[in-house]
Amino acid sequence: QVHLVESGGGLVQAGGTLRLSCAASGNMIGINSMGWYRRAPGKQRELVAAITSGGGTNFADSVKGRFTISRDNARNTVDLQMNSLKPEDTAVYYCNAQKKLFGSLSDYWGQGTQVTVSS
Repeated sequence: QVHLVESGGGLVQAGGTLRLSCAASGNMIGINSMGWYRRAPGKQRELVAAITSGGGTNFADSVKGRFTISRDNARNTVDLQMNSLKPEDTAVYYCNAQKKLFGSLSDYWGQGTQVTVSS
């Protein structure tokens, strides 16, 4: 099992910044990708950004150039730096860790942290 704990959400004005942090614990063997997803009211959960253990990154088109993702493999943490926030970034943000082991793929999720961007 992998346990994920997020922190750093809150309320910010449009154009502002927030930094989300996620700390993972438990059996990290086989964990490759870690990242952040979000679910806005009335919408499906979507990928925001992900990073592999080797540093490869993937971003949603809507956040490219505004958000960055970083990872500390030694500390098992992944951070999302969000700049130039827009009201449409308002959502619950979830930390994700994906484990691939013996041909099986498993996703682990944090409890979610609310990000609200006011106009």
